[in-house]
Amino acid sequence: MTAAVSPLAATLRRHDRDRYQLALFAPRERRDALFALYAFNYELARIRESVREPMMGLMRLQWWRDALDEIYAGAKPRRHEVVEPLAAAVAAFRPARAHFTALLDARARDMDEMPPESLGDLERYAAGSSGSLNQLVLDLLGVGDTNARAAAQAVGIAYALSGLLVAAPFHAHARRLYLPQELLARENVDLERSLFALKPSRELAAVAQTVARRAQTRLDEARRHRAILPRTALPALLPGVLAAQRLKRLARAGFDVMDRRLAAADTLQSLRLTWATLRGRF
Repeated sequence: MTAAVSPLAATLRRHDRDRYQLALFAPRERRDALFALYAFNYELARIRESVREPMMGLMRLQWWRDALDEIYAGAKPRRHEVVEPLAAAVAAFRPARAHFTALLDARARDMDEMPPESLGDLERYAAGSSGSLNQLVLDLLGVGDTNARAAAQAVGIAYALSGLLVAAPFHAHARRLYLPQELLARENVDLERSLFALKPSRELAAVAQTVARRAQTRLDEARRHRAILPRTALPALLPGVLAAQRLKRLARAGFDVMDRRLAAADTLQSLRLTWATLRGRF
């Protein structure tokens, strides 16, 4: 019922299907808080596409930093469809401010027109964005288990890396690049004739395969200890199910990020999440 009537849930259902569905597997009394958090994340994620100049994006990020400062200071929240419910979530569950800061810092990286230098740099971006979001989800779920924290971070990295690969054509259309410069140089990728021309190449596929392998490594790390993880942490770990499916699709496509089938919605996604939840797996 919460999902049916919440404006934030409706926004996520339209624009961030993954996280809308993920929130539905959280306890009912925590869902509104998760919808607020995921809507906040959606607001940050779309900033780069909504501004012409990076400086304008940084200014919008600063607006959100100021709004969070006010929330944590106990001030009356700004009148905004996301700020007000986010303030209620913070007041109810007291998520760590540091995770918000890490998430905002990572999103500032979106305003940088230079791609990451190395795969390690890309992982740090993934950890700061998706990993920090997962830490906030655990805060809202009331889970402090250190093993769950480590697993959620690794899952977040895998989810972000796989997502960036699938989104490569979208970013390339705007001449934005998240693939590491070192890998592109090592494989002699001709950006103008392949990525920015939205055409496949063996060299580009080799780069994608390397990134995908790192995502799989992080997912394997998270799953290694799943037998000892508290079941209450599962809603923060379920993105692993989505990352695994993306990686399977990428492998079937020969790591051709231009394969249009990668952008198709997974019609069985809600069933995959339900089955994983019933089994306590991710």
